[in-house]
Amino acid sequence: MIAISHLSKRYRDAIAVDDLSLEIPTGSVCGLLGRNGAGKTTTFKCLLGFARQDSGEVRFDGEQLTPQTFLKLGYVPERSQLYGWLNGEQHLELIRRSHPRYDDARARALVGTFRLDLKRKTKRLSKGQQTALALILALCTNPSLLVLDEPASGLDPVMQRAVLDLLNEAATAGATVLLSSHQIGQIERAADRIAIIRDGKLVMAGVLDDLREERKIVEATFTTLPDLGGFPGITRVERAGTSVRAFTSGDAPALAAHFTDIGARGVRVLDRNLEDIFLEAVDDGGGVL
Repeated sequence: MIAISHLSKRYRDAIAVDDLSLEIPTGSVCGLLGRNGAGKTTTFKCLLGFARQDSGEVRFDGEQLTPQTFLKLGYVPERSQLYGWLNGEQHLELIRRSHPRYDDARARALVGTFRLDLKRKTKRLSKGQQTALALILALCTNPSLLVLDEPASGLDPVMQRAVLDLLNEAATAGATVLLSSHQIGQIERAADRIAIIRDGKLVMAGVLDDLREERKIVEATFTTLPDLGGFPGITRVERAGTSVRAFTSGDAPALAAHFTDIGARGVRVLDRNLEDIFLEAVDDGGGVL
C-alpha cells in the first residue's frame, strides 16, 4: 500500500501541499484530482523523493522510500523525461540492463498494444507516442506500485482506453496504483477510490461508489421557485427557469418528499457522477444559489 501521513510542502510564501494524509490499499486504483495548481504534481514529487517535504512522511508497503523501492515501482511523470537522442529500442535496452525485473515478453506485448515504432528517436515522436513509451518503460518491469501523473496525455481515445484497461489489470494482479488526470471520465472509469485536493489540502477521499451513494441530486419543476436555503443537507442548487437541481449529501428521499409537498412536479432522485462530486469539492463559493 501507499501511505501518506501529514505531508506538507512550502515554496517560499506559497503552501503547495498542506498536511495531506491519504492511504491507498494494495490492489486498488486511486485517482488524485484537483484544479491546476492544487498540489497534485508536488505531492507526486514528494512521494518519490524528487522534492523534500517540510513535514510528514510517505511509506510504501510500510517502508520509507529507498533506492530499492524503485525496483518495484513504475512512474510516469507529467512531462516527458525521456532521452531525445535515444530511440525506443535503446530505452528498453537501458531498462533491460539496469532493472532486474525487466520482462522482455511484457515489453514486446506493450509495444504491440501501443503500436509504437521503436526505431524512431524519441525527439521525433509525438506527445502521445512519448507518453506511450513512458508507459511501456513503467510497466515492463511488472511493478507492484504505480505512480502516474497524466498517464494518458496526448493519446487518442482508443489508446486512452487501453491505458485504463492496463491499470485495472495491474490492480487486479495486486498492484497499488495512484494516478492523476484532468480527464475526470478517465478517473471514473479506472479508479475505485478518489482523493480530491484544493489549495494543497485534502477535501474529499474515499471509495467512489460510497461517495456516490452518499451524494444525490433531487430534480424537480416548480410553478414558483421556493427558497431552499434552510433545508438540511443541500450543498448547492442549480436553477434553470422553473426547474431546480438540488445537490444533497443528506436524506435525498426526504428532500424529494419535501419538494412534492410544496407543489413540485416531476420529482426525481438522481445519482451524481464524479464530475458533479469533483465540482462541489473544489467550489470556492459553495452554498445554495
